[in-house]
Amino acid sequence: MDITQIFCDVDDFCKQWEHLWQQIPQLPSTRGERRSQSRMCVSEVMTIVIAFHGSGYRTFKEFYTLHVLPSWSRAFPNLVSYNRFVELMPWCLMLLCCFLHTRTGEITGISFIDSTPINVCHNCRAHAHKVFKGLVNWGKNSVGWHIGFKLHLIINDRGELLAFKLTPANVDDRKPVPEMTEDLIGKLFGDRGYVSQKLFEELYERGLELITKSKKNMKNRLVKLLDKILLRKRAVIESVNDYLKNICQIEHSRHRSPFNFLVNLMAGLAAYTYLPQKPSIDIYPKELPALPPAIF
Repeated sequence: MDITQIFCDVDDFCKQWEHLWQQIPQLPSTRGERRSQSRMCVSEVMTIVIAFHGSGYRTFKEFYTLHVLPSWSRAFPNLVSYNRFVELMPWCLMLLCCFLHTRTGEITGISFIDSTPINVCHNCRAHAHKVFKGLVNWGKNSVGWHIGFKLHLIINDRGELLAFKLTPANVDDRKPVPEMTEDLIGKLFGDRGYVSQKLFEELYERGLELITKSKKNMKNRLVKLLDKILLRKRAVIESVNDYLKNICQIEHSRHRSPFNFLVNLMAGLAAYTYLPQKPSIDIYPKELPALPPAIF
């Protein structure tokens, strides 16, 4: 991961944001008001947080104390202590969310949707968990019960992020789909959890065709052979979830603040966009001849 490229992108974004922010009328400050400032700018904090999720370190403390402080002191001359840096992380949350939206991929007409659980603690310790009290809930998937959040993702055929949304674990997979797909067109492939005639009709009116596998109690229907092939390629989004959890480390149980949890999640998603190789598929409709429909 190229740290120089990340800093240039983040710093350019922060400068544009600051320029726009200065054009908005601000509330008058009271006399004698003190505004705390840090030696490190927001772009430096965002760069270090994003770089951690592509560094391979398992904990941020090890990354900051063993790598950043000894090796990056010349690149970041205003480095602060580890404890102070943890205090600065929540202040970059809003800009980190906005920056992540600038890193979304291109709409190619082929999209995949899925959700993955984000556990906040082990099930045995759920009764004593206090950090996310009132924010998380119990959810169930094919693996079993879990407590925490649910991350909904939409990617294109190149493995690039198109949309994302975080909800409690008990939210139905189909609920955030209309909001996440406002700008999408073409075909959207999902698993059986997205089967809904109402949702299909709503998306189809906007130019987006939802294609899912049929449930066991559903009748056979005609599906284009190309759509059937692409539906088998839906596992690419499972690989993206694996990258996010095992390489970018968006999930762990060491959070002590909801704000730092969100910073960790947004930075992990941003770090994924900088990976040189992403899970993708090699099939494109424009390269294939017209195929007859098949029974599915």
